[in-house]
Amino acid sequence: MILKLREKLYGVNLTSYERKNYPMPKKEDFAILNKIRELEKRKLLLRDKEVVKLIRTQLEKNWRASLVKSLNKLLKKYEK
Repeated sequence: MILKLREKLYGVNLTSYERKNYPMPKKEDFAILNKIRELEKRKLLLRDKEVVKLIRTQLEKNWRASLVKSLNKLLKKYEK
């Protein structure tokens, strides 16, 4: 209920996935999501797409899991 009020207040329509997985407690979260959506519409380099994807995960309830996954990927990439 509160999330729907915030959606109206900040002029952002969340998808059902976003509503379920992104707490969105602050005005800044809506600003971040708007910028993410704008960037996702553009033709980005692969590494920039990965950055945007990682930033999107920071809106999730369980954002640490995505960070651990990304860090593990980097560790594996640069294993000796």
